[in-house]
Amino acid sequence: MRNVVPSNLTCGIFDHLDEDGRDIARQYADRLTLAEAYDRLGFYAYHLAEHHCTPHGLGPSPNLFLSSVIQRTRRLRVGPLVMLLNLYHPLRAFEEICMLDHLSGGRVEVGLGRGSLPIELSYFGVGADVASSRYEEASQIFVGAMNGGPLSYEGRHFALSDVPLTLSPHQRPCPPTWIATNRPDSARWAAANGANLACMGPSSAVRKITDVYRANRNAEGDANSSAPFLALLRMVVIASSESAARSLAVPAYETWLKSFRFLYELNDIPPPSNLPLSLEAAIESELCVVGTRASVRQTLLDHVEEAGVNYLLCQLAFGSLPLEACLNTATAIHSELIAAERAV
Repeated sequence: MRNVVPSNLTCGIFDHLDEDGRDIARQYADRLTLAEAYDRLGFYAYHLAEHHCTPHGLGPSPNLFLSSVIQRTRRLRVGPLVMLLNLYHPLRAFEEICMLDHLSGGRVEVGLGRGSLPIELSYFGVGADVASSRYEEASQIFVGAMNGGPLSYEGRHFALSDVPLTLSPHQRPCPPTWIATNRPDSARWAAANGANLACMGPSSAVRKITDVYRANRNAEGDANSSAPFLALLRMVVIASSESAARSLAVPAYETWLKSFRFLYELNDIPPPSNLPLSLEAAIESELCVVGTRASVRQTLLDHVEEAGVNYLLCQLAFGSLPLEACLNTATAIHSELIAAERAV
């Protein structure tokens, strides 16, 4: 059991922007209030998921919402985790990221991915038979655009010929990139390409992925840049007592779970076999950490150590959690982990 906060531990925020049961404009306003608090409390970045046609994600255009976040913050970094490249022309995606990077003064972190639920892509005419190859081409074009133009590409899904690139990102050579995965082959790719890695699941399982990452990492670039982030996702609720924390977390998780299962049930698709169907199951599987400041601190530090990560990705707003409860948890994490790490 670890009691001391590791000197290299960084804390960030992950958000599905899932439905909380209230007016959506009010929910957006509350999330912006939370973003201001995350900025003030020293969280490193705010990472926003992209989902479509589901209450599991009410931010289907992450860059649009993040353009509001950057106007309300000064240091907090922002980015999609992940940007579903299958639903963009890669040149359009590149131009949006360049705009956001300049508008934020170079605070963008770019997560790239295919998406976890094929039905969301199918609503836009992207079938499962082409999703993989289309994503591979789009990611090649996107990364190539970061290197400057003119840009040419010939593939199955995209054809570009000497396209002039009049925009470039604020950060040089490009914004940090992320992938979210629990697959060893994706971890190898991330390590070889210097991408940051975000994982979820039991700490022992995540450790297998971070070990693969470290074994395949090219550390030559570390002399000129910071070491990559290896992130562990946890949903967190902190209150004055264990019972108070659980009384908040139980209905919130039920609401989040209903949103998560929406598209599965609508389309008669079996949900993931490892999906926890209750808060107790979510705590047992290490998806959720719920309790007092002291107990949550200890549990999170134990998870970080076992998983071999250096970035704690906290999901503090989910389901029906009220704004004040989310703010309380954010403040507690600042006191127990962020401020404590800076004091080391």
